[in-house]
Amino acid sequence: MNDKTDKALDSYRSFLLLSEIAGEEPLSQRELSRRAGIAVGLVNSYLKNLVAKGYVRVKNFPRNRYAYLLTPTGIAEKSRLAYQHLSYFTNLYTVARQDYLALFQSLKAEGVTEVVFCGVDEVAEIAYLSLREAGLELVAVLDDQGHGNSFFGVRVMPLIVWEQRGNEPIVVTSLKRGDELIEGLKKVGVNDRRFIVAPRGC
Repeated sequence: MNDKTDKALDSYRSFLLLSEIAGEEPLSQRELSRRAGIAVGLVNSYLKNLVAKGYVRVKNFPRNRYAYLLTPTGIAEKSRLAYQHLSYFTNLYTVARQDYLALFQSLKAEGVTEVVFCGVDEVAEIAYLSLREAGLELVAVLDDQGHGNSFFGVRVMPLIVWEQRGNEPIVVTSLKRGDELIEGLKKVGVNDRRFIVAPRGC
């Protein structure tokens, strides 16, 4: 990713955490990680940064439990980021649509006809539109969080069931959970030469 994309992703993750914390429900870092789709280690780092900036304060509970609460400054920052990301998502759609189309056209030129998606979110939906435009077929969708659901008529399966089946390239189709999904693929034994991360422009 380039610096501009890194900053946008960093800002987006901060927005996700501030949004989850805004509910004032006592949430552990693990729960925040699950809800926001951000690795636990990153959640810890982001929370420290948000506390240092005065956007979040920590409330202690018995038995070493903590709650994270927005400060008035944090509420204002969340609103600012919300407006910022309206523009970001408009740009994300345009860039992701073009980048995925280029990726799928490149795969088609190499003789690929079928593709597997890994990760279901708004970026995956954009990728699907580009896949169809390139004339490729989606044969499977992998995602531990959404398995059992349907994605454009394809049943979502957990990563563990895929293993080394088939030779189709696996395209990581989530921006915010990309690192988590790549680690998951590696853990179930998928060779890293078989999967492709989201295009750089995303």
